[in-house]
Amino acid sequence: MTVLAPLHFADAREAAALAAFLTRLVHYDRAAAVRLQAGGGALAVFGRPPSFEVLAIRTARLVDAVDLDVTVSAGELLDGIEESAGKAVVPDSVTGPPWAGVLPPRGGWEPVPGLPDVAGMRGAVAAAVGEFRARDEELPEERRTRNERDAIGREIWSRTLGTTGLPLRAVHAAQSLGFLPPGEAPVALFASGPWLRLRTPYGSIALRTVPIALGVAPR
Repeated sequence: MTVLAPLHFADAREAAALAAFLTRLVHYDRAAAVRLQAGGGALAVFGRPPSFEVLAIRTARLVDAVDLDVTVSAGELLDGIEESAGKAVVPDSVTGPPWAGVLPPRGGWEPVPGLPDVAGMRGAVAAAVGEFRARDEELPEERRTRNERDAIGREIWSRTLGTTGLPLRAVHAAQSLGFLPPGEAPVALFASGPWLRLRTPYGSIALRTVPIALGVAPR
């Protein structure tokens, strides 16, 4: 077993923000894993909340220039965060899920125009949630099954936001994980190859517009 030194955050508030992110991930999946990458005084934490089919990314500044690349239990990492001390104990590594080997690129990102403001994105999510509930209620009893509801959800959340090509499920994920800021804080959309990335002051949501089969190593 390799014992890793604790991560010390440049600001204790970043430890609290990371804890909030991990709490949401564990809420969706008690067995959630996250991949940690650190270098040059920065930490990136990647997670994949179930059903959204996106990657959620939370970053933080570190006191030391630590080099780290490991996949760990989200719950154990959450347990190892000491918010008042502004540090986190990195737990033992785990066998990473397939998605952990398919991360977005670090560079080559270009702005994508047409993204609505935060109020518009929240409105789009609220309208989609309302439509899902209405269509679910209209289902006759014999069709009110998990498969039928999942099909309705896939149809609604696969719709794209305006002309951006960004699926609504990515915006829903950003809102559910606490990434959409209040007020008019800046948000932006970027593309790099087959990837899209919704960036906000609280984190990013990334997804491939051309999915690959998870479990098959990319060439």
